[in-house]
Amino acid sequence: MKENRIINFPRRKSDKINLFYYLTNLEFENGVEYTEKEINHKLVNYYEDYALLRRYLVDFGLLERSKDCSVYIRKQDREYVANNNH
Repeated sequence: MKENRIINFPRRKSDKINLFYYLTNLEFENGVEYTEKEINHKLVNYYEDYALLRRYLVDFGLLERSKDCSVYIRKQDREYVANNNH
């Protein structure tokens, strides 16, 4: 990161996980529901392709998305750590 912007994604999966976990801790509170627009508004500050970044957070299990994609919620830290052997 440079000036709180992601320049390149790390190559190693463990480094990606650490970056995304750090970002999630900065921007999202446990138990709070966010709309896609709210998520995008936060993520664009870190990376121009906020949709890609949003997908990474979902794919890596840090955010959970409703079936209709209208609501996102941060997974509880304990749940994330247990599922990812952190």
